[in-house]
Amino acid sequence: MPDVVTVKKKCCKSGPRCKKCPVVWKRLETAGLAERIDKRHYEPGGKVPGKAFKAARK
Repeated sequence: MPDVVTVKKKCCKSGPRCKKCPVVWKRLETAGLAERIDKRHYEPGGKVPGKAFKAARK
């Protein structure tokens, strides 16, 4: 996982959501797996488990 992830400006609302979607990273932040730096940048808290990422993309 990179040190900082830059998300897209707007969610495309496709299913499943893409890995750069702001909604996915907001869900990971709520789960305590990422920390928001500013509006479009998130810092993952170590390695994000695959199951958590998959659940956030649904």
